[in-house]
Amino acid sequence: MEWAALIAWIVTAGGGFVLLWIWLARGGMRQGREPGLRIRPMLILSHFLLAATGLVIWIVYVFSDSDSLAWVAFVLLLVVAGLGFAMFAIWYQRRQRGAVREAVDPGTPAEQHFPVTIVTLHGLLAVTTLTLVFLSAIGVGGS
Repeated sequence: MEWAALIAWIVTAGGGFVLLWIWLARGGMRQGREPGLRIRPMLILSHFLLAATGLVIWIVYVFSDSDSLAWVAFVLLLVVAGLGFAMFAIWYQRRQRGAVREAVDPGTPAEQHFPVTIVTLHGLLAVTTLTLVFLSAIGVGGS
C-alpha cells in the first residue's frame, strides 16, 4: 500500500509541477501586490513546499517503516490538501465568473491559464494519495 501511495504522490507532484510552472510563467509571483481574487505566492509556495516535505518524509517512511513518519506525512498531507482546496476554490470561483474570456487580458490571474484537465487530474490524484497514505498509516495492506 505504501508503494502505491508513493507512486500516486509522485504522479500528483508531477501535475503540481506543471501547474506551478504555468503559474510562474504567467507572472504569478507578481500577484502578491495586485488586487482581486487571485492565488497569492504565499499560498501556492506553501502548498508546494509542504507537499515536497511530506513526500520526502513518505520516502523515508517507505524505507524505514516507522509508523510515526507515516502519521507525520499524513498530517502534512492534510494541510497540503486544505491549501490545495483553497486554491481550487479561488480558481473555480474566478472561472465561473467568466475569467475564461479574460485569457487575452494581461491582467488575468496566472492561475486562469491552468488547463482544466490537469487541475482535475491533480485533484483526483491528490485525493487518491491522501486515501492511500491514510490506509498505509493505519496498517491496511502492510507487511
